[in-house]
Amino acid sequence: MRAWLVIVPVVLVTLVGLPFQWLSVALGLPTRRTIPMLYHRIVLALVGVRVRAVGAPAPARPLLLVANHSSWLDIPVLGSRLPLCFVAKSEVARWPGIGLLARLQRTIFVDRTSRTATGRVAGEMAARMGDGDPVVLFAEGTSSDGNRVLPFRSALIGAARQSLGDEDGSAATIQPLAIAYVGLSGLPLGRAGRPRLAWYGDMDLAPHLMEVLRRGGVEVELRFGAPLAAGGRKVAAQEAEIGPHDAGAGADRPPRLKQRCGNSRFCAPPAGPGAFPFWRESRYTGA
Repeated sequence: MRAWLVIVPVVLVTLVGLPFQWLSVALGLPTRRTIPMLYHRIVLALVGVRVRAVGAPAPARPLLLVANHSSWLDIPVLGSRLPLCFVAKSEVARWPGIGLLARLQRTIFVDRTSRTATGRVAGEMAARMGDGDPVVLFAEGTSSDGNRVLPFRSALIGAARQSLGDEDGSAATIQPLAIAYVGLSGLPLGRAGRPRLAWYGDMDLAPHLMEVLRRGGVEVELRFGAPLAAGGRKVAAQEAEIGPHDAGAGADRPPRLKQRCGNSRFCAPPAGPGAFPFWRESRYTGA
């Protein structure tokens, strides 16, 4: 019953907002940035999602936010915090309803089967960032179970920075961002429970969406890491990959930390306040 009490007002809000956002995008109005942010905030309030932010987006522009990805909830969670654009796989554009919403959010679609798509997508990312819009890149290339961060892909990171004009890509600021789901129905969410909110693998969207809407009471923590210094694409990918783990150190058992270890098979646990109390095998693979 609760799911339908959420779906009906969400549909109504969507139908009311669609023509305004379409007109804003078509005419290039400033509201093309603010309407999606307001829409995502309303959706989160109806679903019952509370977002806690630690740190803040870097004020520098152009800005590329490099984040981990575990659920469809990541989109409204991030979209509610600031005006931004997403990079998504091209299949999303063909999903009924969702594809339309993604296009009106000014999402950049990438065809993962095309070897020539990187340059075009990087150019679109550079254009958005050059116009002052932060771009969110889920650099794992897919979603995970919420307990780990998959290896980051470096191609789009470096290409987007270089498309902005500098030979070494230093014109763009890269900021790592950790997304951790830390509570559900008023209870802390640990490793065993976090996959219940994650949407990954071959999971069907509709049953997962209905289950989340039925429960509500979701708590999310966003941790903005320190902006990265300029560097090559693989260096940026490696540092950004470490960033979400470091940035998530305060969350309730967030995705595990991965450290670069050179030729060593295993990484020593990090030291210092707020460091993770566990360690794992390094799995970075530059692409």
